[in-house]
Amino acid sequence: MSAEPKEPDFSEAFQKTRKSLIERLGNWEDQRSWDDFYQTYYRLIHSVALRSGLRDEEASDVVQETVLCIAHQQKEGKYDPKKGSFKAWLMNLTRWRITDQFRKRRKDTAMSHAASLDDSRRTAVLDRIEDPDGPAIDKVWNEEWTKSLRERGLAIVKKLVSPKQFQIFDCYVIKGWPAAKVKEELGISFPQVYLAKNRVGGILKKEIKKLEHKLF
Repeated sequence: MSAEPKEPDFSEAFQKTRKSLIERLGNWEDQRSWDDFYQTYYRLIHSVALRSGLRDEEASDVVQETVLCIAHQQKEGKYDPKKGSFKAWLMNLTRWRITDQFRKRRKDTAMSHAASLDDSRRTAVLDRIEDPDGPAIDKVWNEEWTKSLRERGLAIVKKLVSPKQFQIFDCYVIKGWPAAKVKEELGISFPQVYLAKNRVGGILKKEIKKLEHKLF
């Protein structure tokens, strides 16, 4: 049986891209807020870019260009919540930057093959490049957005409940252990398992709902 695919390690790319982005933002006011924004949405944008068919380095460029675009538009007051949700606005900005990367890839590929291919073969090479639109990005975005909200919600909830209750919830709900295994491994009763599930789960839903209405 083949091993299950591991979650990508974002830490190194995250720190490298973050450093470069902060340098490019320069001396803009409220630098800390932009750093917080970046840390909140890096994984979301990066994951969508990867699932759209970009390589890791290209996905990191998408993150930088998207956040820079948002910073410019926010500074100029171009974002209007009355015209659409922040979620949709961020998705469209990300989509455009992903498309830019595919265009750049096509251009680079065409140039690298120009010296060795005649005109009749260049079109065939370009046709093999990934579709700039990638998969249905709306579906990918919604999946990653939901995942991002859940992860952020869990980080908040972890600070609001006791370590024991969060551990029970993690084992039973997140890891999917049977209740009997949770009871045996953690040395608790069945009522404690179900109580933690309901209490922590209820708080998580409330925190996710708050995050859904939060701009940044």
